[in-house]
Amino acid sequence: MTTRRLSALLLACSAATLGACASNVGNAPVPVQPTAASAPATAGKTDVLWLGQAAMRITTPGGKVIVIDPWLTGNPKTPAGFKQLSAIGKVDLILVTHAHGDHLGDAPELAKLNNAPIYTGGGMGNQLVQLGLVPANLSQRFGKSGSVMPFGPTGPKITAVHAEHSSELIYKNPTTGKDEAHYGGEPVGYIIEMENGFKVWHMGDTGLFGDMKLIGDRYKPDLVLIPIGGHFTMGPQDAAIAIRDFVKPKYAIPMHYGTSPMLKGTPDELKAALGTASGTAVVVMEPGMRVGF
Repeated sequence: MTTRRLSALLLACSAATLGACASNVGNAPVPVQPTAASAPATAGKTDVLWLGQAAMRITTPGGKVIVIDPWLTGNPKTPAGFKQLSAIGKVDLILVTHAHGDHLGDAPELAKLNNAPIYTGGGMGNQLVQLGLVPANLSQRFGKSGSVMPFGPTGPKITAVHAEHSSELIYKNPTTGKDEAHYGGEPVGYIIEMENGFKVWHMGDTGLFGDMKLIGDRYKPDLVLIPIGGHFTMGPQDAAIAIRDFVKPKYAIPMHYGTSPMLKGTPDELKAALGTASGTAVVVMEPGMRVGF
């Protein structure tokens, strides 16, 4: 082989290698840094504020504000500044994944305060109306695998998907003063597709299940909000399997841990269980922190 041919071959190999490296870099998630809730939002991004447990306020790139599982006034991890529901600011829509008190939480009060509808994906809505918790015009329902576009064809699209959990609604009867257990529909998670195509999967409370892979393949979420506390949901090891082997999102925000001694899982345990081979960036937040994607 001549020197010229050898040089050309090496140059071609180098170019191919650099191209592969560039491709890999392009597919890697861009690191994000959480900021305080008071920091200004970045226009055109999906802005996620965590308020403890599964409570999230998501501001879409188009400016719509979606609050999910707003357990706030009784949540030991919610920052004091958000114990007043008015501190949440404008709310356009509320999603509740299931009827347990640490998820349904303050949703009825927040809905009435903002005249914002509560969307429930598993049959909880009728019960909220029948118990007098919300007026009928603020209770909207749809079903698993169903999608809604509450703000019209150019707004975010929301799809209800399966979650492996339960959904009892505990209601204190004002006449008897006693707690009653009512049907709370089925637990769900939500895939929220933003106006710019960015997709968030709020998993709600769930155990590990094989169809997470089907959901991941079908909807291809960029970000998962995933429970890791254990006891009632996945712990860090199962959450790692869901992230690494089933869903493979760009980003994951751990949630539903640390609010009680039973929820022992930690983000460090999640990252250790994921190992170094995962292509997912784990974004560890504190309640009251925000991050933009």
